[in-house]
Parts: sequence; structure tokens; C-alpha cells
Amino acid sequence: MTASPQTVEPFDLVIFGGTGDLAARKLLPALFHRFLDHQLPPSSRIVGVAREALDDAGYRAQLREALIAICDARQLDEFLQQVFYRPLDARKDEGWDDFAAFIGAEPDHVRVFYLSTSPELFVDICKRLGHYGLNQGKSRVVLEKPIGRDLDSANRINDAVGQVFDETQTFRIDHYLGKETVQNLLVLRFGNALFEPLWNSAHIDHVQITVAETLGVGHRGAYYDRAGALRDMVQNHMLQLLCMVAMEPPSSLAPDAVRDEKLKVLHSLKPIDAGNAGQLTVRGQYRAGVAEGASVPGYGEELGNAKSDTETFVALKAEIGNWRWAGVPFYLRTGKRLAHRVSEIAVTFKPVPHSIFDAASGSLTQNRLVLRLQPDEGVKLWLTIKHPGPGGLRLRHVPLDMSFAEAFGVSQPDAYERLLLDVVRGNPTLFMRRDEVEAAWRWAGPILAAWSDSGEAPRPYAAGSWGPSASVALIERDGRTWHDDNE
Repeated sequence: MTASPQTVEPFDLVIFGGTGDLAARKLLPALFHRFLDHQLPPSSRIVGVAREALDDAGYRAQLREALIAICDARQLDEFLQQVFYRPLDARKDEGWDDFAAFIGAEPDHVRVFYLSTSPELFVDICKRLGHYGLNQGKSRVVLEKPIGRDLDSANRINDAVGQVFDETQTFRIDHYLGKETVQNLLVLRFGNALFEPLWNSAHIDHVQITVAETLGVGHRGAYYDRAGALRDMVQNHMLQLLCMVAMEPPSSLAPDAVRDEKLKVLHSLKPIDAGNAGQLTVRGQYRAGVAEGASVPGYGEELGNAKSDTETFVALKAEIGNWRWAGVPFYLRTGKRLAHRVSEIAVTFKPVPHSIFDAASGSLTQNRLVLRLQPDEGVKLWLTIKHPGPGGLRLRHVPLDMSFAEAFGVSQPDAYERLLLDVVRGNPTLFMRRDEVEAAWRWAGPILAAWSDSGEAPRPYAAGSWGPSASVALIERDGRTWHDDNE
């Protein structure tokens, strides 16, 4: 049986950047799916804000075209009656009086201001929200990643936003934390007697975290070339996944209990800097190749800048300096135009200390727990068993495989569906606290500085491959290999 959806208070959800890619692909579809599950109170309003000169009807027409493929037209039209649009420029005064009056017409609503814009606009938007008193009462602000380009710029943004919205009102979103599998990691670890006693350096050999995409930068080229893979994926998404794997058991699921434990992990990460970045990190950039059966251009061609030295691939070896994880490497890799689209966490356990089986039976393979975030969210536990039948004892390495869609008979909601309503409820458990962002930048910053100071260009790799050969060497130097279920 599926759980009954929980209702929320009436709310106004304002999306700055309402005509952008994130709004069209993720935010509006997520809200529409929650509407279909009767979780949006009828008086709630969804307000798109951008510079384009649209009215309500024009915005609804845009959204209708974007959403019609995933839904029933009658239900979509009903949903769109709760959608509105206001043209605003974050750096100009025009329109803000009318906007403030429109939002103020529902003073009892929870107000959520979602900043789906470049981080450079966060400060301007928040200052104007504060000037018009829209930060009062049950108001919240959602900040999209990346928050800044480094520790200094992140602090400037957080300081300025903090002058308008206090920490309890500020929700720094990382949609990976809303994925079903990530939350199931908490349940697997802390809801079952099987795993937690083994969740330490005495029993775990190493951990791999992979976030691989087959797509290139596409229309995100202008943003991506300023960010790169480490800022775009490692400093936020992947470090958050690492924290969820590595944190100590929190005293409860209270928001700060969970976030306190994640912060301890970030503080325990061993530094990677100019002294060891060459041995512990690999950065790459894709060249022309074949991805998903089609010839595709290289990054420079796609971007229109053949001289760009922005990395589209990162692999690194991280270590956590505490008693639980001493000596256990965490291998992280992420990139664009890779062989397969997959996001997963693979926890490999140590081999049995002594094999009682002869060579003719086959080799023993280490047990591995694989949590797949996308596609096909689920959990696999790889075990060694006897191959059925007569003819001697033959060992086989096979998975106990649980697909969430098959096990529960429902498709899993998108992460944004959960996270948006968590903001409305005022539940910050799955959002980053300011000190987490600062700790992540303190660790990532020296890596970026080491790369910059080295003067070395990213290593080339063919689109459709698993990245530069140096990333294979990074893990094989330790006698290990990258996990790939697709091979």
C-alpha cells in the first residue's frame, strides 16, 4: 500500500526565473504532480517571475505546451488556473509595487520564494523582498546551487541573504537529497540490524559514488563554462551523498540532528591541495565521439570555444579522518558524455579472510551494496551463492535486486516534488545549512586552486567513454576497479 499524501497549508510559491529551464523541466511538473495527488490547496498560487513581458494567459500557454505531453488536458487546465505570472527585473524598480500588493493579498499564506536564477541575482532579489516586507510571517527563500564560486563569494551571498531571511527561513536546496534512494539509505542503515554493525573500516573496503551523464552541456554552456564539474556536481551533490553514507547515527531525524552529523563528516575530510591533488584527482574534458549511438561534438565545439580549460569530468579519491572510516577510500567520479547515464553509491565490503573453496569452484567476489539513484531507483546486494544443479560446487556472484517501482507498484516521485512541499511545511532536514556550505567550499577550494596553479589542461576523453584513462589508473593503483552494472 502507498502512503496517503499529506496536505499542506495554503501557500504562494514564487519562482524567480519562472521562464527558465529548471522551472519548465522540474519545478512546474513537480507541482503539477502534487496537484494530481490533491496536495495543493485550491487557494494556493504558483507565480512565475521573469523579465519577459508576459501576462497570466501567455505564461499559462507556455506551460501548457511544455506540460501537455505528460498529462490529461482537462487536469492541466485546472492546475493552470492556480498559476500566475509577473514580469520583474531583480535590479529595477518597475513592477515591484504591484508584485508586493499581489503577494500581500493573501497574508495568511505560506510564502516560498524560489530563486531559480544565477547566484549573482540572489542578493538583489532578497534585498527587494525585504524592502517590501515580503520576508515577514511564514516566508521562506529557496537558494539553488551553486551558492557562489568559492568560499568568499558564498559567504557574501549568505551574509546578504541572511540580512533579509534568517537561517530558519533559508532553504539551500540540493535535489539529490530528495531522491528516494538517498532517504532509503538512512532507513537501510538505521532501520535494520544487518548493516550498521558492519558500517565501518573493519568491514568496508571502499565506497564509490558515481554520477554519470550521457548528455553534453547543451544550452547550459554559458553557465557550465564558468562552473565546471567540480563546482557543479562535486562540491554540492556528491559531497552530500558522501555525508549521507559516512555520517554517524543521528539522535533522531530532527533537522539539526541530521545536519550536525553531516557537518562532522565534512570537517573530517582529509585535505586535497597542491601537495597531493596530482595523485588524488583527475580532471577531464570530452572530445568528439559516439554517445548513445550518435556522433557528437567535443566540448569546445559544442561551447564554441576551443580554448576552454573547463573540466567536464572529475574523479578523485577522498578519505575521512575519523575512527569509523580510517583507511577507507571514497572514490568519486562525475562527468558529461560518459558511457551510461547512472547515479549510484556502491559500498564494497572486505573479502572473506579465508576461502574454504577450491579453485575449480570459482573465485570469491566481495559483497557489494549498490544504491541506484537513477535511472531505475533501487537497491542491489551482491552475494556469492552456489550455482543450482549437480556436477559439483560452482560459485556465482548474483544480486538480490529490489527496484522501487516493481516492489511498490508505483513510479517514484521526482525529488523536487518532495522538497518543494518540505519547504512549505518548514522542514529543513533535506536542505543544507550554511555551515555545511562553508565546510564544503573549504574542502573543494584548495582543489580548484591546485588545478589553477598547476597550469595543466584537463585530460581529453572521447565522448561515450568512461572518462580519461587516468581515472582508471587512479583506482587501479589501489588494486580496485570502477563498478559498472552495465558491463
